[in-house]
Amino acid sequence: MSEAAQEAESPFDGEKAPASPRADLVTAAVLFALGIAIVQQAWNMPRFVEQSGTGLTAPGIVPGFYGAMLSLLAGVLGLRAMRRGGWAVRAARAKATDDGRRLLTAAVLGVMYAGVLVGRVPFWMASALFVFAFTTAFEWDQGPERRLRRVVEAALIGLGTGVAVTMVFEKLFLLRLP
Repeated sequence: MSEAAQEAESPFDGEKAPASPRADLVTAAVLFALGIAIVQQAWNMPRFVEQSGTGLTAPGIVPGFYGAMLSLLAGVLGLRAMRRGGWAVRAARAKATDDGRRLLTAAVLGVMYAGVLVGRVPFWMASALFVFAFTTAFEWDQGPERRLRRVVEAALIGLGTGVAVTMVFEKLFLLRLP
């Protein structure tokens, strides 16, 4: 594929350009390996055929399906990346973006939520704090104009999410939350 074709204008008007073919290819490889690992682990789960007689109640069916779909879609992504020139070696590096910082921020917030907050504070509060922190962190770069309003909106969204998620899981799905 020619260099000019890869530098074509983004079809996402006003949006961020899609990832490079190389990034898509690497992502596809990682997701494919993850999907295969999930299928392998799901296959090794007990099937309880002797109890149900059919094996259709095996707990590994759903994760196995997700793993298979993940592998299939990773294959599609990988093929698309190869068609776009994902194998090509380039001398010049693309301009650095703040994607790494945003990914790290999301990872830290996710770990704080799942590893620190859940189980130590009520679930609704943990979810509300997580949504508030996540929304505020990613809206902060929008500039100082109307920042207070965005923080207040993030607090309301977080509170609403915490209450709604708790109500749905406890009242609709009848699940006890940590």
